Amino acid sequence: VSPGARLVFVGDLVNRGPQSLRALRRVKSLGERALTVLGNHDLHLLAVSQGVRGPGRGDTLDEILQAPDRDELLAWLRSQPLALQVDGHLVVHAGVLPQWSAADTVTCAGELEAVLRGPGWTGFLGQMYGNEPARWDACLQGMDRLRVIVNALTRLRFCAADGTMEFDSKEGADGAPEGFMPWFDVPGRRTAADVVAFGHWSTLGWLDRHDVIALDSGCVWGGCLSALRLQADGGRELLQVRC
Repeated sequence: VSPGARLVFVGDLVNRGPQSLRALRRVKSLGERALTVLGNHDLHLLAVSQGVRGPGRGDTLDEILQAPDRDELLAWLRSQPLALQVDGHLVVHAGVLPQWSAADTVTCAGELEAVLRGPGWTGFLGQMYGNEPARWDACLQGMDRLRVIVNALTRLRFCAADGTMEFDSKEGADGAPEGFMPWFDVPGRRTAADVVAFGHWSTLGWLDRHDVIALDSGCVWGGCLSALRLQADGGRELLQVRC
């Protein structure tokens, strides 16, 4: 990768490998060269740091929580977006609800970003977890609205044709429960004309379609760490490192 290349990360900078502190410091040090969206593990770190959620059995967060620059790193992390539009790509960590356009996705993400950057962010983290409501409604307000947004952007894999989300199944695309399908295969999805790049779904693996790019190729389970180089002529070059 050239020294001046812009790097875009699809979230979960931490907690999916043994060097979470080093990874977080590295991305932060890149400054304006690096863009990232927040993933569910990044939010988990924020929640654990505030004592509103206990650490998980496999967490690799202790080094961050005990680091001398802990507060600076956490402040930087909670200032990051949950959705980005970059060079014709919509970037999220997990998924996009079928009712949302690309503009809707960025707008909804902005509502969540404002809370995470505001004075009530710790209180939000304490109420963030839960699977309900399971379906988007533009009339939702308060925590119900924010919970749907955060679940879609950081946890989504499968949903029904009406956008009802399902969170128990963690299999690949072929393991959809009855009545559900991968979020990107919902008929009439409003982002079907966009290119959505995401991570999160390690059992899905690398997927390169005209409308979706899935970048989590399961390095956490011993697979590859994958990146995609977007070339000036519109081409795509897959870069992978075996873990």
